[in-house]
Amino acid sequence: MVVGKEGWVDEEWVEVRMVVKNVLDDGSKWLWWLLKSSNQSKSLKTKPQEMLSQFALSFFGKSPLNSSKPHEPLKFQLPRSNLYVKNSMKAPVTSSSSNFGFKELLETFTVEVQKAENKPLNVPLIAPFTIATSRLDKVENVAIRIELKNGCVGWGEAPILPFVTAEDQPTAMAKAKEACDMLKNCPFLTLEAVLGEIGDLLPGHQFASVRAGIEMALIDAVAKSIGLPLFSPLDVQIPIVSPAEAAALASKYHKQGFKTLKLKVGKNLKADIEVLQAIRAAHPDCSFILDANEGYKPEEAIEVLEKLHEMGVTPVLFEQPVHRDDWEGLGRVTHFAKSKYGVSVAADESCRSLADVKKIVKGELADVVNIKLAKVGVLGALEIIDLARASGLDLMIGGMVETRLAMGFAGHLAAGLGCFKFVDLDTPLLLSEDPVLEGYEVHGAIYKFTNARGQGSFLHWENIEW
Repeated sequence: MVVGKEGWVDEEWVEVRMVVKNVLDDGSKWLWWLLKSSNQSKSLKTKPQEMLSQFALSFFGKSPLNSSKPHEPLKFQLPRSNLYVKNSMKAPVTSSSSNFGFKELLETFTVEVQKAENKPLNVPLIAPFTIATSRLDKVENVAIRIELKNGCVGWGEAPILPFVTAEDQPTAMAKAKEACDMLKNCPFLTLEAVLGEIGDLLPGHQFASVRAGIEMALIDAVAKSIGLPLFSPLDVQIPIVSPAEAAALASKYHKQGFKTLKLKVGKNLKADIEVLQAIRAAHPDCSFILDANEGYKPEEAIEVLEKLHEMGVTPVLFEQPVHRDDWEGLGRVTHFAKSKYGVSVAADESCRSLADVKKIVKGELADVVNIKLAKVGVLGALEIIDLARASGLDLMIGGMVETRLAMGFAGHLAAGLGCFKFVDLDTPLLLSEDPVLEGYEVHGAIYKFTNARGQGSFLHWENIEW
């Protein structure tokens, strides 16, 4: 075990305090995860059920690429046996015979589904969740359970957020059942071929949320089959509320250890400024991410930045300031924010496909793209991540209003790839109930992952109401 400046060891855990995307000027602090190989002499042709812990890289693991300076520390925990932290610009040398990444698994693991089911996943919220384009009074998602013939069960969740996801719950239920029926009748196919069939059945943004849920469940089941975990402080969201309510929420989350507050804005320019002033007065040391959810016109977005500058506030990030299809306006705000105040602008609703990201790259329309599995699916997310990293865009990972089932999968993805500058996986904190058992643990701004197989969480399937 080698622990760099940002890590320390106790009896059970290594706790890592990591700067988000931090290759500093002195070239220090790269983080990646390694699983110890139990037998490096075995080849990749070994049957998946016999592989278990022999792989050097975690399921989604990749060595980090070039990255940007941090905006604040991340803090999360992983089991001591799975962690490697080193102050070096060089990744560790590992035996190629013991590396088994996700792409190789797509080609070699044969999937045979025993059972595939879906049910409504309805969870009450602590309070209504309001953004510029919609209001959510309760979570009405879709849970997915897939059992392979080897007995391993994978879990997925299709989040539903009106005006953001294309599906409503009845549509998502119908399409999820269609996909589950197909999987039950599907012949022996590689994981890659099965996911391809799912992509054909549930194409594009129209069914992206359902596709993501099915992909999560399949990948979770496969990860459990080979004995691997899937392998962040986070910012926390404050919905659109009154200045007094916003200040109270800010105080609540500040006490839990959150240092960056994500504020939902975009419905009323004057009210948004009043909310920012109230939070700033209560907690002057907090950093801000603004998320307009398409709510502003370009000139309004620019005015917000100017007003904040007068208050002495520079946001860490300005997310989706204008309508998703206002490409010219997005580029205009991006260039103004960066050149005038050094503020990065993120595309969220404008990033719904690989084609969207290519357009953003070509026109230099945003500095950051927000990856949400419900917008593009798991495989679509991996494609976008590759393009964004190659093009020099920073990455953010977020979600809809989801339980720890979907958030846990996204968290594993973020931890395994290690390429996200902004991590926004907090919406389970908005729920008044937690129907998910086991999986990662939440301790304020710390997410604690274990080395359980897959993502390690599940639902009491029989207890979910229809």
